[in-house]
Amino acid sequence: MIDFPSKQHYNTEDLRAVVEILRGENGCPWDRVQTHESLRRGLLEECAELCEAIDRADPAMMREELGDVLLQVIFHASLEQQAGRFTLDDVADEECRKMISRHPHVFGDVTVSDVEEELSKWEDTKRQEKAQHTAADAMDAVCRTLPGLWRAEKIQKKAAHGAPENADSAALCAELVRQTGELEKAMDAAGPAEKEKALGTLLFTAVRAARLAGVDPEAALHAACEEAIALQRAEERKE
Repeated sequence: MIDFPSKQHYNTEDLRAVVEILRGENGCPWDRVQTHESLRRGLLEECAELCEAIDRADPAMMREELGDVLLQVIFHASLEQQAGRFTLDDVADEECRKMISRHPHVFGDVTVSDVEEELSKWEDTKRQEKAQHTAADAMDAVCRTLPGLWRAEKIQKKAAHGAPENADSAALCAELVRQTGELEKAMDAAGPAEKEKALGTLLFTAVRAARLAGVDPEAALHAACEEAIALQRAEERKE
């Protein structure tokens, strides 16, 4: 048994110590054999639960779920420290440098007139840091594990950065109608690949419609899911 000090209030350093003990020679057999890959799903689940706590505006739940996410961060950093590549302090160091570099209007002598200009300068700085020389470079760098609707939205934003967009809603709706017709043809006669392509094209355009309307496409789909559940429940009550 490991004699860990009992405190009225533990802090981040204590959590780091707990992780080191769990992964140590006399620690937990499960924790000792974990890898980045084995922990990957858990990290995604903890982030999703934190998002649910935020959506519920539940501070107690948020505090708990932030702790679970923090544990994941410390655990992954511990794995890298053991491998001799970097430490949690290295992670914090790099993040501090990134925030300072990307906020020249706070830590430097750059001035911005509004949030829109600030975000534009942030994007410019990020592209310079990542050596993204073209819009295609920036689009290709968007995380591929994002939910599909968010990834599409972000790719479209990268493509439109600094360029005027055609926000003609009538033309956009007409394009959606046309693509719906293409999907109908594919569903009737085409193979799986053609059906997937037609549906993907339609969804990508629907995301653009949402973005130009100021609607979060992922939130819109979640709302539709909740409505479907409510309608099903209402139908079942009638039976």
